[in-house]
Amino acid sequence: MSNIQLTGRIFLEFELKIQSGLHIGGSDEGISIGGVDKTVIRDPLTNRPYIPGSSLRGKIRSLMEKYTGAEQNNPIGNNVKIHSCGAGVRENDEEGMRRATEAYKKCPICQIFGVPGERKFSSPTRLIVRDIQLTDKSAEDLNKLRTDLPYTEVKTEVAIDRVTSAASPRQMERVPAGAVFGPAEMVYSLYDHNGSGSADDLKRFKTVITGLQLLEDDYLGGLGSRGSGKVALSNIAVKVKSAARYDDRQSMSSYDSLARLVADYSQLEQKINQALTDTQRI
Repeated sequence: MSNIQLTGRIFLEFELKIQSGLHIGGSDEGISIGGVDKTVIRDPLTNRPYIPGSSLRGKIRSLMEKYTGAEQNNPIGNNVKIHSCGAGVRENDEEGMRRATEAYKKCPICQIFGVPGERKFSSPTRLIVRDIQLTDKSAEDLNKLRTDLPYTEVKTEVAIDRVTSAASPRQMERVPAGAVFGPAEMVYSLYDHNGSGSADDLKRFKTVITGLQLLEDDYLGGLGSRGSGKVALSNIAVKVKSAARYDDRQSMSSYDSLARLVADYSQLEQKINQALTDTQRI
């Protein structure tokens, strides 16, 4: 019988600074008056743009799949495929399921981001990514600038017909460069599976950090190949809760940039391991 027990959680908190205009699409219904072709997603209570946790999480997963060369074998609609161990294997295919189970045990992407729950070998998803709100200071600064739309700018792009040279302009809504979203929070859970301990899960946490490095070198949201979506992490804090003392969130380290966290990662991992193993269950 499979048995899994939570041993602790790592909390990664940070601010996300927009270095070139950010476009994460929302609904385009009802905005014909403004004449914008592609709008950004907004919080219905504050009307401020925000970054959905699903967008950030999905981007990191996509970047890690490309980084590791993971097979794109699981269709999710609209001609989109992602990697998922065991995709296409029938339950009565014992040899196929055995191979899929062994692949899953070694796959950091599926362990961290999850596979469909109906897979016999599935275990809890390790990574939770919260929605990220625009900071109050950035909202105030953008209000003072009197942007094209509340908190956002309108960027006009022109497509040129290669034969006739006719121009076809379109307008995109973006959060301007310099805006800051935060505090962001990622929650990474560590589990003891059948008494094997949580050392493997702790090692896999480095995959999350690598994904964030890839994100800084890539882009978030849409229109990235045309200059949008460059972001940088700052004011990073790493905290831990052990299952033994879950009412005590311990601060591990703080960093002003992702590069500094990466440079210190070996020491950080030791601190996290110490926090998880040195406490006795209450």
